Amino acid sequence: MSSKHLATGAALITVLLWACAFVVIRSVGEVLSPGAMAFARLLVGSASLGLFALRYRRPFPRGRALAFVIGYGVLWFAGYTVVLNWAERHLDAGTAALLVNIAPILVAGVAGIVFHDGFPRPVIIGMLVAFAGVVVITVGGTGSGAVDSLGIVLGVLTAVLYAAGVLMQKVALRSVDAVTATWVGCAAGLVATLPFAPRAAGELADASGGAIAGVVFLGIGPTAIAFTTWAYALARTDAGRMAATTLCVPGLAVLLSWVTLGEVPTALGLLGGALCLSGVVISRWKPRNQQSATEPRSRAPGSAECCFSTGNEGVEHHGGRRQNLGDQHSRHAVVGPGVPECAQPAGPPVAVTGGAFVHPHAVPPPASVEKDLR
Repeated sequence: MSSKHLATGAALITVLLWACAFVVIRSVGEVLSPGAMAFARLLVGSASLGLFALRYRRPFPRGRALAFVIGYGVLWFAGYTVVLNWAERHLDAGTAALLVNIAPILVAGVAGIVFHDGFPRPVIIGMLVAFAGVVVITVGGTGSGAVDSLGIVLGVLTAVLYAAGVLMQKVALRSVDAVTATWVGCAAGLVATLPFAPRAAGELADASGGAIAGVVFLGIGPTAIAFTTWAYALARTDAGRMAATTLCVPGLAVLLSWVTLGEVPTALGLLGGALCLSGVVISRWKPRNQQSATEPRSRAPGSAECCFSTGNEGVEHHGGRRQNLGDQHSRHAVVGPGVPECAQPAGPPVAVTGGAFVHPHAVPPPASVEKDLR
């Protein structure tokens, strides 16, 4: 399966689990206070991610990369989680999801300028369609749902924290792998919510089994799993398109809250959800000629266009062109997932100077590239 398809699958898992989170938070919020719920959720998430990270054994981030990971962890894992829990005491799950998803508009705008992701026409059109869906749901309401002015303010603040977290995470993922970035970020969020620990202990002692199960689900599903799949997908696509994908979360959240909490959506709510989903489909569309221009071509083993590793972390060469693949791809520069068929000929790879692996029949890099590497 190609890296593109894996990234799409990871994004879909993220969307489904985050939509479920809005409903579970709304339910558990009747028992646990916002800060206590956030601390318990991050405690479970950090423990789950820590076990995975120990098995994965990737380098711990340092310096500037570590600062960005901690920053996005405090903003997103801690700040976003506490404020969202608070907002859902004043908003129904569907409306909360709608307000939070103002964030992709902010992300796409800033990423288009700062990260030079640009403003592709499908992304712009898709986000306008999806945002129209958000407006339709807001105007139509969700039937029995609750909305007040404080909840709306908190929902918008949650969206700002979400957008800031995504933008900082995008920078961190240039040099930190998805698992490590998620684990360290979650741990940073846990530390930031430590002041709520005593209250969490008292409230959990009196909580029902269903509420405790809800917190465990929030820690493992929407936190440990969903944030990891999100980071995996974000590292393989631009921030604007990934943020646009989450615009289908409100539609799913409205549907789930209807089924599980009895917060019945209106006809306009259903129409808005359909527009959100349509906008996501449009935002991820690429013209056929653009796809063929960006997808790597397969070459016969030993051809001049064949990929080869330089030994530099996260750098792949295609016929003398350099492409930064990110630190997490360094072990797959020549042989691994997502590499064109020409880089995986039959026979074992052979280690060469610099820790790179190349096939014994691979054509050596052009002299101009060797000079550049030196």
